[in-house]
Amino acid sequence: MHDVAQQTFPPGTLYVVATPIGNVGDITLRALHVLNLVDAVACEDTRNTRQLLSRYGLNKPLIAAHQHNEREIADKLIARLQAGERIALVSDAGTPAVSDPGARIVDAVRAAKLPVTPLPGASAALAALSASGLVNDQFHFVGFLPSKAGQRDTVLHGLTQVTATMIFYEAPHRIEETVAALASVFEPQRQIVFARELSKLFEEMHRCALSDALSWLGADANHQKGEFVLLVEGVATDIDTQQAEAERILTILLEECSVRQAAALAARITGKKKNALYDRALEIKASSSDDSQLA
Repeated sequence: MHDVAQQTFPPGTLYVVATPIGNVGDITLRALHVLNLVDAVACEDTRNTRQLLSRYGLNKPLIAAHQHNEREIADKLIARLQAGERIALVSDAGTPAVSDPGARIVDAVRAAKLPVTPLPGASAALAALSASGLVNDQFHFVGFLPSKAGQRDTVLHGLTQVTATMIFYEAPHRIEETVAALASVFEPQRQIVFARELSKLFEEMHRCALSDALSWLGADANHQKGEFVLLVEGVATDIDTQQAEAERILTILLEECSVRQAAALAARITGKKKNALYDRALEIKASSSDDSQLA
């Protein structure tokens, strides 16, 4: 905390502060310092933010800044920033302006040539992604889908060729309907990850094929409770398909051939590099040997 206090936090700046998504211990030291330093806090719901600040022994003037008044409040915040005040912008949970109010305020403040400083912290999307095990260098953040079925299906059909891991937010009362829509649009073998009540007492993560998603939801009433992050595997690329086919051929050949012969034949059939196939063949052979010993 001493090191944080030595940092510079200029006046006339809007500080975009991430707050915990559940566990109050996930607040950062830098966020606490700035929330103690600012002249006022612009927040999604003053009742929620007042309660959050009191947990850390803080008491600051609060300004309601929600989706219905962002444009109006932005002008008032800009005037206060121009007067040299420090203002913090928070949402009810997580990072402001990410499927939460705040983006219009930040846009207006930047348009007024005033500084905006982000204080990173909790994010439900990234928390879920980090623990999903879905191996992909890219992700596509969707957030909440439209509530109307027709609009929702239009959005989903537009995502069928996205190769990145897709991230959705969903509320408990719509989770079953949304998962049913996902299952009807995307291929059944795609992986889906349910991240429920992240960082809270009843946190749960479950990964399965999309074809099994509805049955998992229905297996226990608790599976449909809480706030959800859903992660859906992107469409397989040509490279993924080719790699899967090469592994299938390699596995078959290993049943009759040595590792070296299987790799050489697979290279001739698929056009893949022999050395890479040889290394993979060794892994498959070792895995098969381990399985037989366990049996």
